[in-house]
Amino acid sequence: MSGISRCTVEVRNGDITRALKIFKKKVMDSGHLLELRERKYYTKPTTQRRLVKQKAVRQNQLNVMLEKFNDGDGKLQLPSKKKR
Repeated sequence: MSGISRCTVEVRNGDITRALKIFKKKVMDSGHLLELRERKYYTKPTTQRRLVKQKAVRQNQLNVMLEKFNDGDGKLQLPSKKKR
């Protein structure tokens, strides 16, 4: 966790529940948990590139579908999974 700073919270008047709530929010906002999930398992560089490409394709399909919908095309065909 190189680029992420530490999360610290001061407990005031012994109110641990409030401090824990603030701490959890800071951890979620800082991205510690996200990076921990990403580093939990090794993913090969080719797999990472493939996943990024798949995500871009899905996003493009969604944008095209929304654009057609906004233009007034009532017939929308949702993308379906490929059959094996």
